[in-house]
Amino acid sequence: AGRPAQRPAQARRPASRPPAKARTIRLGSPKPRLRLVSLGLTLVMLVFVVRLLQVQAVDASAYAAKAEKHRYQEYTLSADRGEITDRSGVALAASVDAYDITADPKLFTPEDSKIRDAPEQAAALLAPILGKEPADLAKKLRTPKSRYTLLARKQTPQVWNQIKDLKKVYEQKAKPANGGNGINLLGGILSEPVTKRVYPNRELAAGILGYVNAEGRGAGGVESMLDTDLAGKDGKIRFAQSGGRMVPTAGSQGTPAVPGSDIELTIDRDIQWAAQQAITDQVRKSKADRGYVVVQDTRTGEVLAMANAPGFDPNDLSQANATAMGNAALQDAYEPGSTSKVMSMAAVLEEGAATPGTRVTVPNRLHRGDRLFSDDIDHITWYLTLNGVLARSSNIGTILATGQLGKTQPEANRVLYSYLRKFGVGSPTGLDFPGETPGILAKPQDWSTSQQYTIPFGQGLSLSAMQATSVYQTIANGGVRIEPTLVRGTKGPDGRFTPAPAPKESRVVSEKTAKTLGQMLESVVDDEEGTGNKAAIPGYRVAGKTGTANRVDPELGVYKGYTASFAGFAPADEPRIAVYCAIQNPTKGSYFGGQICGPIYKKVMEFALKTLHVAPTGSEPARLPTTFKPTP
Repeated sequence: AGRPAQRPAQARRPASRPPAKARTIRLGSPKPRLRLVSLGLTLVMLVFVVRLLQVQAVDASAYAAKAEKHRYQEYTLSADRGEITDRSGVALAASVDAYDITADPKLFTPEDSKIRDAPEQAAALLAPILGKEPADLAKKLRTPKSRYTLLARKQTPQVWNQIKDLKKVYEQKAKPANGGNGINLLGGILSEPVTKRVYPNRELAAGILGYVNAEGRGAGGVESMLDTDLAGKDGKIRFAQSGGRMVPTAGSQGTPAVPGSDIELTIDRDIQWAAQQAITDQVRKSKADRGYVVVQDTRTGEVLAMANAPGFDPNDLSQANATAMGNAALQDAYEPGSTSKVMSMAAVLEEGAATPGTRVTVPNRLHRGDRLFSDDIDHITWYLTLNGVLARSSNIGTILATGQLGKTQPEANRVLYSYLRKFGVGSPTGLDFPGETPGILAKPQDWSTSQQYTIPFGQGLSLSAMQATSVYQTIANGGVRIEPTLVRGTKGPDGRFTPAPAPKESRVVSEKTAKTLGQMLESVVDDEEGTGNKAAIPGYRVAGKTGTANRVDPELGVYKGYTASFAGFAPADEPRIAVYCAIQNPTKGSYFGGQICGPIYKKVMEFALKTLHVAPTGSEPARLPTTFKPTP
């Protein structure tokens, strides 16, 4: 206890060391890094150089083409379609300015329009103006991934003006100052200028004119027949664009459109109107299937009118009956009946087998081949001259007369066939009209037993209304047939008129035979016993022939109903005009050609004579005898 306190031990100091030397940081050599960076830059530059060489050298033409494609726009310049006029230059078909109404569907998406149902709202506004269903328009405005859709074709300028006015209203509503979001609901509705084909006279001459389709190409009638001339040649324009707008300083290049030629028809609009009114009224009164009237200038072969009933309005094909959209006067082939007897009589006279005064004893019935033939009425034995056979339209008398054309029936058949062919039966008329029928005429060796005797009076062969008219034009023109024509000429873009080529002419019978036939045909109209009294025109000598034929039903292929017809020319002493009328299957009132077609012939012929300022006849008809007294 008494030990002295021990002193705490002191911390041992470390042995002193000499101060350490300052450490030196030694940097690596920069050369490797610089080489690496240089290599990297070199590789990058090399890639750029290679790419540049590829773009500017290797693939230069391909990229240039792509640039051209996106930088330059090319548009077709539609050629103006030529007019179709009547012989006086009055427009029957013309083209007017119109607009295709289009839209950019992208501008109606919720993202662009800021309206969830923008297509429906826009469709509801446009439907009453365009005459479309709102649902159909809305569907088009919702076309996915598209910047273009067609809403309506060939709308009038008035329709586009209505839409523009509506767009202006919604443009004002869209302004922020008016509480809008700055987006015009109808901003995506656009237009493209086009032309629209119009027919100022509606149904008038529609069967001749035809119509154009949605692409503006001729699809019927003259519109189709002369489409190349009417259509002209479209042009092109190519220009640089930026943002959809033309760059004025970049210039443009292209070829201008060449307008189509105007077509001048031989048709006289006034005579066409008279013909169409007359046939339309009678078809309605008779409750017939259809009817046609053809008017032809006997001296030139020009068709002055070609009317069909029922017709159609080429301005509104949606309302047209498909069966009425053609030209039935050229496209229907039917058995003509007694109007065809003039060809049989021409053959008999030309061959010298008989004269107008030759006596023909006509019994009530005639047995030939496997049939018993009769006239349209029962009668006692008739004692007729050849002129009387034609005037009374006797089938039996015609069979007896044509039997004299050869020593045997087969020989007589061959002679008659040759004349029928020369008159144009069984061949196209020469008009080159779309869908035209050549008619039906079998070769004589193929005629059946009954055809040998029915063909002379117009059954067993078929022709068109135009072919039937041409027969009477031939007789009226002194026996010379002139191919009918519908086109007088064309007027090119330079305004120069080019006449149509002269039609072909061919002599069928002698002038003497033709003149005699004309006198015989006068008896049909002028004689008290003639069947065509209703066609008489005061002040004019009229030559004509009635026809009432059994009609082949085109659906059943059997005889059912009748074809009533009347054909002739006037003035008979100096012929100027031939008129032919036919009515298919009249079911109300008379079905005889003289009763229902004779009055139509009179109306149309009288109107045509006055329109063309044809002077009244100054001489009396020949009044050839029609009967004879038998020797006791």
